[in-house]
Amino acid sequence: MKISKFPNALVIMLGFILFAALLTYTIPSGEYERIPHPDHDYETVVPGSYQSVSAQPVSIIRTLMSIPEGIIGRADLIVLILLVGGAFYVIDKTGAFKEAVVFLTAKLKGKEELALVAVGLAFATGGVLSGLQEEIIAMTPVLIYFTSRLGYDVFVAVSVSFGAAVIGSAFSPVNPFAVVIAQDLAQLPFLSGSDFRLVVLFLAFSLWMLLTIRYANRNRIEKTIPDQDEPVQMSTPSMVIMALVAAAFALLVYGMLYRDWGFNEITAEFFLLGMVCGLIGNLGVNGTSESFVQGVREMSFAALIMGLANSISIVLKEGLIIDSIIYGLFLPMQYLPAGLSAVSMMISQALLHFPVPSYSGQAVLTMPILAPLSDLLGLSRQVCVLAYQYGAPTMDLLVPTNGALMAIIALAGIPFHKWFRFAIIPTLFILVLGALALLAAIVLGL
Repeated sequence: MKISKFPNALVIMLGFILFAALLTYTIPSGEYERIPHPDHDYETVVPGSYQSVSAQPVSIIRTLMSIPEGIIGRADLIVLILLVGGAFYVIDKTGAFKEAVVFLTAKLKGKEELALVAVGLAFATGGVLSGLQEEIIAMTPVLIYFTSRLGYDVFVAVSVSFGAAVIGSAFSPVNPFAVVIAQDLAQLPFLSGSDFRLVVLFLAFSLWMLLTIRYANRNRIEKTIPDQDEPVQMSTPSMVIMALVAAAFALLVYGMLYRDWGFNEITAEFFLLGMVCGLIGNLGVNGTSESFVQGVREMSFAALIMGLANSISIVLKEGLIIDSIIYGLFLPMQYLPAGLSAVSMMISQALLHFPVPSYSGQAVLTMPILAPLSDLLGLSRQVCVLAYQYGAPTMDLLVPTNGALMAIIALAGIPFHKWFRFAIIPTLFILVLGALALLAAIVLGL
């Protein structure tokens, strides 16, 4: 009997939307009271205010409506994916990426492991500073070409880019979308506990890269054979283009950290970059625009996946069951010893990341509840924040409700079940490291 093909990313997303709707029929609805944050533009949860409420389960019609609503709700991110993808496609058409890859792989011959570490460090730094994820989508084809020239498969390309960025995001002392929000909600000073976080970040990144390189060396592929006429040296236009690309990423980090940039500013920057690079690369006005349109077309599926991931959250919120899930996960912790409570808190944050794929949103939902709870449990609020960090962002490596992950593996041609099989063991190692770090933080009195 022929085994049916595993569902693709679109089918998985639609399946999770339907599953979320079914949960609204089985999980009792309830909610916490929310009040505006005094300093920021979001609401926080009032601890101890959970109560059951009456709510209608999400109907089939409303479930279907959540699909376009989810896409519309992530319009800024979808536009970023389409326009940044178009810009990178233009740059690729100039030949600059190919020349840069040929040049680098020629220089790194015999030093392939060092190349993987260097790429992983660059993306981990992006995760540490700005929670880099969605921006990787447009770079995926170039990364795959780069690793194939080194003799590594697509899993390695995703692992040293997206995987390293997730590790950086999860263990960062300064990620504005994770630790900064969580510490603010827990009423902790900015950068408090940074020394400890930096040590654990180094350990986590080293462990992730060690496991990635171990897999890479055990699963080598034939290196992509260079064409005989491929130049080893980069042309002047290509060097100028790559310098502009590097400057654009430096400006992106500066803008996000110091100018409060959002997706619109990033999109505008890279759109301009693509247009300028197309002209420098001698594509001409028509050639640049045609390449841009083709790039947008290539990114359309990834953009659709991002919108569908948002639809899942819409269904859960409309059914008023997210707060019930939070209440059920964290209430039993009050009966556990301190160390076990901290580890259970991390595990619960990891599980909660399936229905709440935004870890910044998860911080807003959970930290106002967990910070007072940690006081009652005899845990410091710093440990409470660490449990959130090491649990929620780390699960971006696995959860199919994370649109960035699904878009990247779709572009890489990796079915989700194969990615899960590849990433599950390394992710479990990282979670164990996080649990040990929590216990160490308790012993150290952090």
